[in-house]
Amino acid sequence: MRRRGLLALVGVSLVIVAASLVALVVDSRRVNGSPEAVGRAYLDAWAAENLAEMRKRVASPPADFMEEHRRLSADLQVLSIKLTPGTAVRHGERAADLPFQGVRQIGELGEWRFSSVLHLAVRDGEWKVIWTPETLHPGVAADERLRIREIPVPGTELLTRQGRPLPRDSGAETYAEDLIGKIDEFYEDPPAGWAIEATSATGKARNLVVFRRPTERTYRTTLDWWTQAAAARALDGVENPAAVVAVRPSTGEVLAVSDRLPAQGAFYTPYPPGSTFKIITAAALLGDRLTADTPVDCPAHYTVPNGRTFDNYQDEGHGTVTLREAFALSCNTTFSRLAVERLGGGMLRREAAELGFGGDLKSGLGGVCGTMREARNGDQLGADAIGQNSVQATPLCMALVAAAVRDGTWRPPRLMSEKAVKRLEIDGRPKPRSLPAPVVSQLRSMMAAVVADGTAASSGLPEGVSGKTGTAEAASGEDHSWFVGYRGDLAFAVFVEHGGTGAGAAASIAGRFLGAL
Repeated sequence: MRRRGLLALVGVSLVIVAASLVALVVDSRRVNGSPEAVGRAYLDAWAAENLAEMRKRVASPPADFMEEHRRLSADLQVLSIKLTPGTAVRHGERAADLPFQGVRQIGELGEWRFSSVLHLAVRDGEWKVIWTPETLHPGVAADERLRIREIPVPGTELLTRQGRPLPRDSGAETYAEDLIGKIDEFYEDPPAGWAIEATSATGKARNLVVFRRPTERTYRTTLDWWTQAAAARALDGVENPAAVVAVRPSTGEVLAVSDRLPAQGAFYTPYPPGSTFKIITAAALLGDRLTADTPVDCPAHYTVPNGRTFDNYQDEGHGTVTLREAFALSCNTTFSRLAVERLGGGMLRREAAELGFGGDLKSGLGGVCGTMREARNGDQLGADAIGQNSVQATPLCMALVAAAVRDGTWRPPRLMSEKAVKRLEIDGRPKPRSLPAPVVSQLRSMMAAVVADGTAASSGLPEGVSGKTGTAEAASGEDHSWFVGYRGDLAFAVFVEHGGTGAGAAASIAGRFLGAL
């Protein structure tokens, strides 16, 4: 009897549980409203500043819900807010997200645009907004307080010659920042702006958005957007510090400076130029009655009388060749010997000075070219002649040397218009210097031979390029890699710190750079 009573009780219980489950299912299907409708109604109330209506649509709103909104609007001087909902995304039957775009008008400063998401869920048979402080503004932590603060900002905007901002990750950013600072200083106009700042409970602050005052100081630089972009992308993936500098030979305008060397090294840090300096040594020899067709010796080794021995790369000797061929093959022994026997330190230093060595470049942002001390003996002069010993040059300097060969005139560089540069450079600029026409024409044939038949012949350079490779011994570590040259009215220098041979790293980068133009 008792057993039958127990079974009956269990049966009743099962019926009750089943009925409850059915009721829950039916209840879940009878949810009032939709996440889209509730989310849009919440955003409409927010835009209308109807805080009470917003609060009704929030699941378990905090006690200070309305105060949070009022305080943010007061602290940031919010005049209005526009909210544009996107398309709701459901996560099952009882949760959804509604993305939206917002625009706050911050006093007279301007618009603050932001993107956020409303999280919604079913609570007590209704769709509700799941509110957190981040709903009010994304990316702001619960312990952070927002405020408007006056901050220094640039008063000048710099653009490329086309009137466009610099390309992304261009390698010229620090140059632009310094030039902007120099222009602002010239105008004696302390730049100021405003930021919306988020400050945490620990006092750590960060800017969420910056408003700058309108400025009429918009300057176009000489930087060419396409050339700058090509230079920057040519350095992508290069592990060693490196730089590409490009100038227009006919004007001296800097068309690109993509600098990934320490401390703006492309303009300010001289490095041993190695065999690229043979352009200058060759110019001095051509001015001393030699020609590109003069027969010269290119032995594997050359010893200065009572002095040191100079070696060719991999101890290669080429016998008797023309000066053009010795240049194309980059014969160290030829140029060291001819410098010792024919030039003397004074002649080589004067030729270097004609091509910019020894002075500031006054580009509008400064810059230095190179240095060369007086040689005290044949050992030092022989090393100077092949770009070692006391000789040092910046990539900008060597780009200008290549430009002088292309144009026939050495011209000082500039990053801005001549008028703007003269305003910024108080002490005046170097004067252009014309090179002897016979020297120029023969240097051109020698630099063309480097790419056609010499050390850069297998570097994959585009047609029409003339140049000179350089492998420079460093004080420590692997050699530095150089390639300088020109094509049309574009001259350039590529430098890779500890990059190895010039025909390897630097020439390959030059090929990518020119191929992208």
